[in-house]
Amino acid sequence: MRSTPTAAQGAAARIPAQPGPRGEDSGGSAQAAPAAGEADPQDGPVAAAPGEAVSAGAGPVSRPGERATVRLRDADPDEPPRYAPEWLELREGADAAARAPELLDPLRIRLANLPRRVDGFVVHDLGCGTGSMGRWLAPRLDGAQHWILHDRDPYLLHFAAVGSPRSAADGSRVTVETRRGDVARLTPDALAGASLVTASALLDVLTREEVDTLAAACAGAGCPALLTLSVVGRVDLTPGDPLDAEITEAFNAHQRRGGLLGPDAVTVACEAFADHGATVRVQPSPWKLGPDESKLTAQWLRGWVGAAVEQRPELAARAQKYLAARLAACAAGELRVVVHHSDLLALARPTGGAS
Repeated sequence: MRSTPTAAQGAAARIPAQPGPRGEDSGGSAQAAPAAGEADPQDGPVAAAPGEAVSAGAGPVSRPGERATVRLRDADPDEPPRYAPEWLELREGADAAARAPELLDPLRIRLANLPRRVDGFVVHDLGCGTGSMGRWLAPRLDGAQHWILHDRDPYLLHFAAVGSPRSAADGSRVTVETRRGDVARLTPDALAGASLVTASALLDVLTREEVDTLAAACAGAGCPALLTLSVVGRVDLTPGDPLDAEITEAFNAHQRRGGLLGPDAVTVACEAFADHGATVRVQPSPWKLGPDESKLTAQWLRGWVGAAVEQRPELAARAQKYLAARLAACAAGELRVVVHHSDLLALARPTGGAS
């Protein structure tokens, strides 16, 4: 996704290939059969910060043929979830700070011009996780709102429902319902009555076909889509290191495995929504991680380096030393990281199916 760390660097753990779902050990995918190209665990351990273990769910487990929590195709209902609430909670503050507020005014204008249901406008949040998008967006919009939270993990849906906001920016009521399951065969009918579709960190774990399906469904329903925090393939670390670019390149290749869009997702989504008649706006939404976000930075580093080594096992020995040095700098408050993302707002032409 290796030399042995010193005792001062804490408990040892294998570099995870994007730390995995709840119930797995801190090595991510160690209890599953290694993915193609995964580094052999016998290559050696990797340091964790003192007293720290890798949070289960610190990113998707991207084995060939797998997807993240939400899919736009049929999936095995017994397949374990890809995210844990600990990781989603850890990243929520950075996500909220990163989302692009510049997209809110055009979204507000579009929503204000849509026919309004008696109980307010209806928002479908795809892959809601613990509900961070609702907590961020609902209090920034005026008017009564009904949020339909979609996720395949009932545990996450519970967190999302309990933690959802109860009032809009103007004090209007916000209500919530949850729907368990994958977003399979998404169609305009599935979005009947929708005023808005939202998602976070979703586009980059979809295929081109799945993004086109999403765009077509939004266009058919005549509802806008606010799709935030898609990776764009750029990371800035300060101070720099000669291995930064090589790790980034390997990570980006890992994100594209199995036909996934990874850092190409925003470009492909812009084209797909535009082809379906939508007006598309894009704004940067970078994570800016400094000493105050050191715990998140450390977990992100493990997943980022782990995915790169899974893609290019020949990096393992150098990546071991690189990760140990980066974690030490992070713990000392000396590391700053910018993880670049983009937010996309697609304004579909209103239709009779919009509400």
